[in-house]
Amino acid sequence: MLDRIMTTISFHTVLNFPAFLNKTWCRTRSNPSSTAVQLSSIFIQTDETRNPADSKKIMGSVAAVVRCQAPNSLLTQENTVGILGGVSVFSTLIFLEKLVWWSSRHGEDCIPFVVCSDPTINREFLPPISSPFFLKEKNAQFPLNHGPIVEKLRCKRAFLEQSGARCIVMPCHLSHAWHSEVSEGCHLPFLHVGECVAKELKAAKLRPLEAGSNVRIGVLGIDESLMAGFYREKLESQGLEVVLPDMATMEHIVIPAIEALRRKDMEGARNLMRIAVNVLLVRAVNVVVLASDEMQGLLSRDDPLSKKCINPMDALARSTLRWAKSIQNLQT
Repeated sequence: MLDRIMTTISFHTVLNFPAFLNKTWCRTRSNPSSTAVQLSSIFIQTDETRNPADSKKIMGSVAAVVRCQAPNSLLTQENTVGILGGVSVFSTLIFLEKLVWWSSRHGEDCIPFVVCSDPTINREFLPPISSPFFLKEKNAQFPLNHGPIVEKLRCKRAFLEQSGARCIVMPCHLSHAWHSEVSEGCHLPFLHVGECVAKELKAAKLRPLEAGSNVRIGVLGIDESLMAGFYREKLESQGLEVVLPDMATMEHIVIPAIEALRRKDMEGARNLMRIAVNVLLVRAVNVVVLASDEMQGLLSRDDPLSKKCINPMDALARSTLRWAKSIQNLQT
């Protein structure tokens, strides 16, 4: 599936922040006699510490890369997806793997995409998980001065637009806390993970587990006010009732689970996560949305509880592919 690794190439973007093509994958033609590499994706990781003068030396290399994209240039395909990386490059790569595999597993070409990943948008901007912020009461406001982060994300969004993206996605839960601000002024479709999840659950036509009640959806994240806020809005807009863990569950189960995970105590983290999911299930929720990148993969696939949990990025990937497929169908 991931046929060839592209070597690192540096260049200076039109937005005046240096960037380089990070090691990533590109596909080759299925025809073995073809020697030309067709770039179906570009993974661009910005590096704002690089000296702008350095980039002038390698513009010729970039021009060669662009030339090798013709005639099916990534930058001109109407179903090109722009992927705005978040605080975890690994989450971005996992999302890319889903897009590549799900779009090409039946022998079709992978959808074209361009990725911008900024290493400066990382957990240095966030308070530690043990800080009082993560244990605040409901409706607490995110105290971080997020202006610089939003500005960086907007800059990267603009870069993706100028790179030929026709749709923008952010495979990062944290970045979605500022989705409305980052997407402001964007004239392209800008998918929201919470909306993708809500629409899929609505389409599933779930039935309430208790007579006389609505369909209930549990949302489990590291921080209730930050992570669950936009999920509540999107889910409730589809007529679904949202159930969140209480303060005791957060303080004594969820937070310790993440702390155990960061200590690489996988067994301890997994046991605590199973308890947290069960706490929501006993409140008659149909499914539990795992609204944290760190929670993904903690429960093994053969664990019965995993069948009750949803990875929101799966819904975002499916919605992205449906958008790309619909655009492709319009052109045929």
